[in-house]
Amino acid sequence: MSTSRIGIYSAPYLWTTIGACALVFLNAFENLAVTTIMPIVSDDLDGARLYALAFAAPLAVGVIGMVVAGNWSDRAGPTGPLYLSGALFVAGLLVAGTAQEMWVLVVGRLVQGLGGGGVTVALYVLVARIYPPDLHHKIFAAFAAAWVVPSMIGPAIAGVIAQLFSWHWVFLGVVGLVLAAVGMVVPAVRVLASQPVPENPQPWAWGRIGWSILAAGAVLALNLSEQAPDALAPVIAVGALVLLVVAVRPLVPKGTLLARRGLASVVLSRSLVAAAFFGAEVYIPYLLIDEYAFDPSLAGVALTGAAVSWATGSWLQGKLGARLRDVMAMRIGALMVLAAVVIAFATAALHLAPWIIIAGWVIGGGGMGLMYPRMSSMTLARSTPASQGFNSSAITIADSLGAALALATTGLIVAALVDVDGAASFAGVFALTIVIAAVALAISGRVEEPSVSS
Repeated sequence: MSTSRIGIYSAPYLWTTIGACALVFLNAFENLAVTTIMPIVSDDLDGARLYALAFAAPLAVGVIGMVVAGNWSDRAGPTGPLYLSGALFVAGLLVAGTAQEMWVLVVGRLVQGLGGGGVTVALYVLVARIYPPDLHHKIFAAFAAAWVVPSMIGPAIAGVIAQLFSWHWVFLGVVGLVLAAVGMVVPAVRVLASQPVPENPQPWAWGRIGWSILAAGAVLALNLSEQAPDALAPVIAVGALVLLVVAVRPLVPKGTLLARRGLASVVLSRSLVAAAFFGAEVYIPYLLIDEYAFDPSLAGVALTGAAVSWATGSWLQGKLGARLRDVMAMRIGALMVLAAVVIAFATAALHLAPWIIIAGWVIGGGGMGLMYPRMSSMTLARSTPASQGFNSSAITIADSLGAALALATTGLIVAALVDVDGAASFAGVFALTIVIAAVALAISGRVEEPSVSS
């Protein structure tokens, strides 16, 4: 059947699309909801000492889940990884949702992060095996929307649930929905499970799994370095950075750190744009509240606007399909993100009107929407069945580590400059993200394969 006459919501793909998007949505919701309820949780469980760890732990162990799920998918397809990762995600929700002590909640978050990382990679491989290449732009646009929508409604819903019932239900209430979402993709998974297993399956990559554990430790150290004494924080951060660079090399395609043309540059671009955008975004509401006396709900308008433009950009690139070349989507998107962080820097440094940074961030969100689905579809297009898992885990790791590195580094900048001048600390953060976004723009043309003229 021609893909020009069918879409991701046509009969052959309808339930798979709904179930997969629901899993992405619920994973995103849990990540964002925790931000809203964690102060309540910490107060209830007397867990101030473990507060930062509750955020950093799932981000760190997610790297391990991604690598294991990728390796397993290359060995035997995404069926086993999807089921086990989904089960771990549910188990983590149950442990966190029934926790009566903070350390138990952290354990639940660890298990949840391990499962969430694995689910993401398994879904990428599922897309590669189920959907024809012509529909990859559209399914990844749907994934992007499923990830963005919780940023608009997730915190508010989590707050209402915690107020009306209990923070426990922010975790427990999602369990049934996750099980239903997995159930929707079961028919597609069964089709894959019925296919013959390769005669010479990929071996277990124990070395890569070991490196992923080291990378997770480095991410954890980076995120917790701000909690260390002032004299030790930079030492821990630099040591963790060095360890992370060493550990990540076996987890991504060869030449990634050197921006080798082709898939390596796609993966590096994903890390850079994630670092630039998310490294700046967390400080925009902070700037509006601290320097312009916005109340928290009004400060969130900038993030809501960016979420809407992200979803719009994702829809647009899916609608344009092959008419918008991948390299052009990358160049335009990277330029938009660079423009957004330049506007943010100018607003902080020159104390411009607040609507300027809000408008600028809407531009940045649109750029991310153009790029993210294209980077995912480019990754699958350059993967063989034997490398779909590895490459899918590589791009999700790049995404996660890019954001983690930027947040850890910007946290150190703020800590160093906040006593000098509040506006200077914001300007320092945005200056760093300008450099990162400029590098992303500079390598955007290298996402094309060497045989394709740019």
